[in-house]
Amino acid sequence: MPRHSAGPTEPEPPEDARRAPERRSHADRSRATRAALIETARRLFAERGYAHVPAGEIVTAAGVTRGALYHHYADKQDLFRAVFEELEREVTAEIAAAIASAPDPATGMVAGVGRLLDICQRPEVVRIALTDAPAVLGWQAWREIEARHGLGLITENLEAAARNGVLVPAPVPVLAHLVLGAVIEAALLIAHATDPQAARADAEQALLTLLSGMVAPR
Repeated sequence: MPRHSAGPTEPEPPEDARRAPERRSHADRSRATRAALIETARRLFAERGYAHVPAGEIVTAAGVTRGALYHHYADKQDLFRAVFEELEREVTAEIAAAIASAPDPATGMVAGVGRLLDICQRPEVVRIALTDAPAVLGWQAWREIEARHGLGLITENLEAAARNGVLVPAPVPVLAHLVLGAVIEAALLIAHATDPQAARADAEQALLTLLSGMVAPR
């Protein structure tokens, strides 16, 4: 009897297409591992401080292997840097949102300063960003990371104030660095004060007095 053809067979997908799901799965696993390490390390660093959290405890609590830690990060210090960078991004975004919600630049300046000083009283920020980061990463690296996140926000707002005629004539890049330095010092004063609430009030008054001198007269 004649044999009937089963019809044309579908061509196999290219090898790259067959491997794509595997690559995506591997990428997803890598992201999940990094997220678990950062989340766990951030919690433990905030609770007890960098020096009192062994790398072995981090990987056990995160449910990953020590090899996974050293695959994604050079060492515990490198993981701390990733934790600090994540915290800085969140803090900067929160301050930016407070400034953006204000009805005008002057009010935004007050809102931004207030939100920053509130943030500086959070135990997580005090421990990781203001206490451990300078010691763990070194002063220069700490300042570079602070500048990468906070400096851009300060520069952007000073440039907006200059465009709107609110800022006194001044070189914005230099002014932004000086404002960042004042903000960091205020944060450190609050973090290490015996009475953080009183230190916060004094720091807010001083910062607003300083910033008011940058406002162009009407």
